[in-house]
Amino acid sequence: MNDNSNSKRNKGGRKPKLNPSTHRHVFRLTDKENAKILSLFEASGMPNKAKFIISQLFGNEMKSVQIDKGTVDYYMRLTSFHTQFRSVGVNYNQIVKMLYRNFSEKKAAAFLFKLEKQTLEMVQLFQKVIELTAEFEENYLKKQGEK
Repeated sequence: MNDNSNSKRNKGGRKPKLNPSTHRHVFRLTDKENAKILSLFEASGMPNKAKFIISQLFGNEMKSVQIDKGTVDYYMRLTSFHTQFRSVGVNYNQIVKMLYRNFSEKKAAAFLFKLEKQTLEMVQLFQKVIELTAEFEENYLKKQGEK
């Protein structure tokens, strides 16, 4: 009577796989071959070596993503520069309001003339940054995509 009640009871543990991997194959590699397979494995971004090797054996397409730290750093700095440029624009509007509020029209116009010169220099600098970015993308990023 106890045997019947125990068979219906949950015994715990993992649920058995529908298609378990039971066959094992072992092979040996030279140092050079091992280094190559490890570099391919790292480039693939796959979670474990066994799945990587199986995908290579059966001809599954391998995708590798390479991240260039220099390019990432360049774009982070460019984003930071753009943020600073925008904040200067906000400050520019505040300064113009304060000049007209706190100074005579003649004095405010003189300060605005100086501010305008500085603004033109800043615009030229930003245009140079845009040109350099376009040149960087054209010369460097497209070459990476062709590899």
